[in-house]
Amino acid sequence: MAHSYNGKILHVDLTEGRSWVEEPDEIIYRKYLGGGALSTYFMLRDLKPGIDPLGPENNLIFMTSVINGLPLSGANRYTAAAKSPLTGGFGEAEAGGYWGPELKRSGFDGIIVHGEAETPVYLYVHDGECEIRDASKYWGQLAGEVQDALEADLNDKRIAVLQCGPAGENKVLYAAIVNQLRHFHGRAGLGAVMGSKKLKAVVVRGRERIAPNSREDATGVLRWFREHYDQETDGMHLYGTSGGVEGLDADGILPTNNFRNGSFEHAKEISGITMANTILVNRGTCFSCNVACKREVEVEERGVSAKYGGMEYEIIGALGSLCGVGDMAAVAEASQWVNRYVMDGISAGVSIAFAMECYENGILTKEDTDGIDLTWGNADAMIAMIHKIGKREGFGDILADGVKRAAERIGKGSEKFALHVKGQELPMHEPRGKVGVGLAYAVSPTGADHMEAPHDPDFEGLGVLDNGMSEVGLIEPVDRLDLGPKKVHAFFYAQTVWSLYNSVGMCDFVGMPIGALKLHALVNYVNAATGWDTSLWELMKVGERANTMSRLYNLREGFSAADDKLPRRMFEPLQNGKLEGVAINEGDFGDALELYYQMAGWGDNGVPTKAKLAELDLLWAGNGQLQPA
Repeated sequence: MAHSYNGKILHVDLTEGRSWVEEPDEIIYRKYLGGGALSTYFMLRDLKPGIDPLGPENNLIFMTSVINGLPLSGANRYTAAAKSPLTGGFGEAEAGGYWGPELKRSGFDGIIVHGEAETPVYLYVHDGECEIRDASKYWGQLAGEVQDALEADLNDKRIAVLQCGPAGENKVLYAAIVNQLRHFHGRAGLGAVMGSKKLKAVVVRGRERIAPNSREDATGVLRWFREHYDQETDGMHLYGTSGGVEGLDADGILPTNNFRNGSFEHAKEISGITMANTILVNRGTCFSCNVACKREVEVEERGVSAKYGGMEYEIIGALGSLCGVGDMAAVAEASQWVNRYVMDGISAGVSIAFAMECYENGILTKEDTDGIDLTWGNADAMIAMIHKIGKREGFGDILADGVKRAAERIGKGSEKFALHVKGQELPMHEPRGKVGVGLAYAVSPTGADHMEAPHDPDFEGLGVLDNGMSEVGLIEPVDRLDLGPKKVHAFFYAQTVWSLYNSVGMCDFVGMPIGALKLHALVNYVNAATGWDTSLWELMKVGERANTMSRLYNLREGFSAADDKLPRRMFEPLQNGKLEGVAINEGDFGDALELYYQMAGWGDNGVPTKAKLAELDLLWAGNGQLQPA
């Protein structure tokens, strides 16, 4: 067995109170690598079609990769996966931080949680062992209190704590999972799955060393990265993900007032540059990462502490411009409450913006909203509604189910203000100015997801900038508003690369085209870690295999090509900003979607062909009767 992974998957059945270890063959690791691909393999293999996402039959999977825990910047990400309670389909979300490497050091590559406990429990995984412990005293507590209490009770400040928070306990359908209070599995509602199992936390502590197969070859890649990465000029290090707020506003694509507008008059006040100059106290990071893109902020008068990190761009967009809130301190407080309840800030912000537009149009009144004045820009109302959602109180109980279900309950034409794909709320990226992002939202197996592929401005640099994508044959620039065959071609291969990143545990902000790590260096590192002789072609097939498996999962849950659609608003013109009057052309979008299916080997109807399944060695997953090999 290669040195960089343990070859052991821990299974825990909370119903029966027992655990066991599975030791997959090395070929399974090579075909799936870990992360998203290996998680989906286990979902297709073990989950029955049609199960209740919040029932004991749904397994909750945490999966590292063959390079997770090694000291390459960005190689710290791992996957959480389950059937999503928000969409009823495939659910996957990655996180960085320290939990994944610590799990590897404890002796396991992944954990699969089965069943449902009778009373709240937490798992204590350490040194090759797993204990199921009582968590009754932690149930109902906010995230920070749980972290502190577990460290005190176990008398160990070095434990890594993964938890679901009160939002997960209350089965908010977009509840998240967080490790060390600031590294989130944000999307797909996986925190609600964790809460439904009465699993409060998974605590890991390991002392084993993770070593590459070839230390010399691995050190060579680390040396290459140090020579090609300059922290002092990296905008991601200097300003984090929110560094581009003012640029997005200038381009007319900063989501504002529930995606009605593309420009926000207070964009500068909530930008990453303003954050750096005012409330930033530290640049946080993940395990062994030099980029250090994480923000840590403090606002003493609002009780905001660096303990919970700081705001990513998605939070600033969702709780700031989308709701018309231009007060950085208020956004910081709202972000911290989202973190303490442990919920997805994107879905929370979109749900509140949905309610604000309904309020503006008279569909909702103060009587409906528990007396809260949901007018645009009302920061106090936004924060009050976060509390309502996290506790599932009053009108918050309606918004806690996401905008799709909320609109179905409210009616009165509110559906046109509910911005989602497959039931998951839109992230803070404007498809009318980044048309490839619109395609990404539509075909994403988890519903609207901005992490499917690099965004359209990156495609404008193909063949012009040294962005590393020439290694997969992308050598011609494509305009950000072009939705023709060249854009579909670029998107398809770039999406495959990012799916590979999710499977191998590499951060998108370190890998090309955003970061400095080129694909040939990643291939060399995988080989150094494992002792294999893999190639870029083989690794790309892992990414393509993962995309096709998640498609198969959704098809068996009743999804079809009819679900690969965008909200009506995306085909209506933006009402202000540089792109005022611009909308996606429906005919062009339909043509792009059909071409994508054909390029992916999914026929004309979005169903993978037998030939494509055979090529990817997925016939076993296609007919539901064959066993995986």
